[in-house]
Amino acid sequence: MRIKPFKALRPDPAKVEKVASPPYDVLNSEEARAMAEGNPDSFLHVVKPEIDLPEGTDLYSDAVYAKAVENLAALQARCVLIREDHPCLYLYSQMMGDHTQYGLVCCCHVEDYDADLIKKHEHTRPQKENDRTRHVSESNANAGPVFLTYRDDATISAIASEVKNQAPLYDFTSADGIRHVVWRIDDSAALVSAFGAVPELFVADGHHRSASAARVGRERREANPNHTGEEEYNWFLAVLFPASELMILPYNRIVQDLNGNTADEFLEKVKAVFAVTDDASPSPTQAGHVSMYLDGKWYDLSWDPVKTDDPVTAMDVSVLQDRLLGPILGIDDPRKSDRIDFVGGIRGPGELKKRVDSGGDAVAFSMYPTSVEQLMAVADAGKIMPPKSTWFEPKLRSGLLVHTLD
Repeated sequence: MRIKPFKALRPDPAKVEKVASPPYDVLNSEEARAMAEGNPDSFLHVVKPEIDLPEGTDLYSDAVYAKAVENLAALQARCVLIREDHPCLYLYSQMMGDHTQYGLVCCCHVEDYDADLIKKHEHTRPQKENDRTRHVSESNANAGPVFLTYRDDATISAIASEVKNQAPLYDFTSADGIRHVVWRIDDSAALVSAFGAVPELFVADGHHRSASAARVGRERREANPNHTGEEEYNWFLAVLFPASELMILPYNRIVQDLNGNTADEFLEKVKAVFAVTDDASPSPTQAGHVSMYLDGKWYDLSWDPVKTDDPVTAMDVSVLQDRLLGPILGIDDPRKSDRIDFVGGIRGPGELKKRVDSGGDAVAFSMYPTSVEQLMAVADAGKIMPPKSTWFEPKLRSGLLVHTLD
């Protein structure tokens, strides 16, 4: 696998806490506006530039992308962001409670993405891909990294362990309680060589970011008659984590109505398909179980293991979709239905209970997390997971290390 160091655009260490922001896709415009209020250094002004325009501005208007370019330039002009004077790699750790993960920040090659050496497990949505493509192209930068994973490698882990003993470049705790530590790696040869023996990478989180980065690379290659393959636009920003260190939370489901059934009628139909137990835990404790909240009560739904060689069909989210959401609740395509919503596991099952108890929704399903092994099996098979199958925590911060395309 090809990786390379890069001359990062990064925060002045004295301002890193003010700059680093959540990724663009975990906050809506109102949340981002509130978070960035009174902080002109927040990288949200780059990844969510609509917060500096009148409320109600079309998120895909020319003004939004122009504002991103303007704001990125302003951060550099005020020396909030400074340019590394030579290409480096970086080790990036995130500590969330008892969980710690260490990832290598580097650039990956767009041709490896196009050749499926960087494997995917989700489809992208055209509108979102078009948006990120334009953002990358006009800002001339990968503002947020792609979250990639790989099967653990002892050589890489040993090198990373040595880096941890050095003094960090950044060390701060964000408002959500997550500690972020970044070490600069000036001598990148050993890691570049070690990753050369890694046969494949997997997109964990950031399918739209990776697709748009690769698309910009292709567009610039086709538009450049003097293309050599050495240009910076051939590479995109990523953080590579060993699979054993990742934490996947469930992606839960909540449905507005019971498709014309009463609660009792619906429950009887569910019992015809699943083994149903009353007074269940709000969170399932193993795969092959789903906790359902209906009419003020939690139920455990379970089934015999699915006998199939298809890694997608065997997933809990697929079983729920194929046996309940589709045939009983009439949600045939969860990507298009406005009757279903998806709630990240970071909010916990209490969020599901609250929404159903409020009367705004009818039934909720608390899932067991998809495993990294399942993600890799699906990607290895060249298949696509059902929508909203994984929720990764902690989220990578944007603005810590930016890759520009020149």
